[in-house]
Amino acid sequence: MPFCLGLDFGTESVRAILVDARSGATMATSVDRYADGVIEHALPGTVVTLGTDWALQNPADWLDGLARTVAGVLSASGVDPADVIGLGVDFTSCTVLPTDARGRPLCQIDGLVNQPHAWPKLWKHHAAQPQADRVTELAAESGARWLPRYGGRISSEWMLPKALQVLEEAPEIYRRAAHVLEGGDWIVWQLTATLTRNACAAGYKGLWHRREGYPSRAYLAALDPRFERFYEEKATGNVSAPGSLAGRLSPAWAARLGLGTDVEVAVPIIDAHAAVLGGGVGEAGPLFLIMGTSTCHLLMASGESLVPGIAGVVEDGIVPGLHGYEAGQAAVGDILAWYVQHAAPASVHDEARAAGCSVHDVLSEKAARLAPGESGLVALDWWNGNRCTLMNSELSGVLVGLTLGTRPEHVYRALIEATAFGTRVIVEAFESAGLAATRLVAGGGLAANPLVMQVYSDVCGRDLEVAGSPQASALGAAMLGAVAAGPDRGGHASLAEAVAHMAPPPSRVYRPDAPRRKTYDELYRCYRELYDAFGRTSDAMPRLRELRVKGVRS
Repeated sequence: MPFCLGLDFGTESVRAILVDARSGATMATSVDRYADGVIEHALPGTVVTLGTDWALQNPADWLDGLARTVAGVLSASGVDPADVIGLGVDFTSCTVLPTDARGRPLCQIDGLVNQPHAWPKLWKHHAAQPQADRVTELAAESGARWLPRYGGRISSEWMLPKALQVLEEAPEIYRRAAHVLEGGDWIVWQLTATLTRNACAAGYKGLWHRREGYPSRAYLAALDPRFERFYEEKATGNVSAPGSLAGRLSPAWAARLGLGTDVEVAVPIIDAHAAVLGGGVGEAGPLFLIMGTSTCHLLMASGESLVPGIAGVVEDGIVPGLHGYEAGQAAVGDILAWYVQHAAPASVHDEARAAGCSVHDVLSEKAARLAPGESGLVALDWWNGNRCTLMNSELSGVLVGLTLGTRPEHVYRALIEATAFGTRVIVEAFESAGLAATRLVAGGGLAANPLVMQVYSDVCGRDLEVAGSPQASALGAAMLGAVAAGPDRGGHASLAEAVAHMAPPPSRVYRPDAPRRKTYDELYRCYRELYDAFGRTSDAMPRLRELRVKGVRS
């Protein structure tokens, strides 16, 4: 019986899943947390501190976690390693690292461990906002054809601003980088000894277009003359669709993982986009929400349209032959985690310990008893900036309506509602561009919270399906491996076929309640007033951020 491995590299950990290549049935899963986690304050083992809005990772954590989780699923499943035919990878994006010509991360080279720019920049590294502003402004001034495909604004999370930040702040690191590449592409390069760029990350985060290529040398030179040949010199490599064959497992990695050298390794994909596949969506029409620390909203269509404020549209970005549209919210689960860790009172923590459950469980149970509007609160979900539709990482959170009667569960529910309102803004943006979603499907960790799912269904006024697989991203990655292996070896001929055979049906469907929906329409109007006031009219948030940065530096 043939099996496939899916490797899901997330923000805090890597997950491996071993599945039946034909049916998608899960044989075993294994998770390994990164030893250094998200590096936000100081480089590991050094006294080198980082600036505001930095977020790095250690590539050694990625490889160590890969080896441990693969060993874990093989041991737990009892599957004969000789029966593993394919391997697929998904990765957070845009997570980028500079390497030498052989693929060694610069942070692992003697003399560079103390250099912050030699380390991989995690997707939520926002310190390149000044560069992102210039990338956007120059593209708008020069009438760049590619800018409208990204909603008219380039994010600080993406490849070009991050690479430009390295050039401007650490020119020697930039000079020594033979390659600047996505984490997922680097992992596949290590596994196969073949460097390939995946169309998903290249398109959504690297400004690549299947028919037009990358932004021109003239545009790059106008940003900085030293940047003119960035794509030719630092971002080289063939761009291929996710699921196509990247190569076979190298002898060194086959030996390390205990697998055969005939394992076919697929071109990777962004983690959220893998969840679309694992969540059972392989066709045009449905809108998929992958909900975790952040939320990514993905929809596929047969053609390319320009949607203001949407993060990007890429042909072959998810399923070959279709155009994938991406939008997102930079913080969702992270907002709730922030509240639990830094704002929920000790009494709630004590209650959770006494009940033997999490603080989230206690607050969710209490918040579920509240009616919409009962808290008297409305919030803006911008704790990590606004990714869509304002594309501005300098924006920050807002909570309106606090009184002496406000309780922890009131705030917790208002924060959940704020993230649901943010999703409704995105749904309406798609609809206004003629891309009305035929279905709403959710996956990820937050999809397991009934309160969150019901609030989203009520706010959007739509049925909301929960993906049948609790590890949708990892399953989607395994589907890539099944397609790379192909039908002759027991895999599948296409991603659409893999989705049809390997994805389970929805585990649950939430339906909107009409009275709650009516109240949420009123709250949503308040949300939109704040959204436009703080996001488009007032400059208070950028000024506050400037004061914060000055305070940190002083």
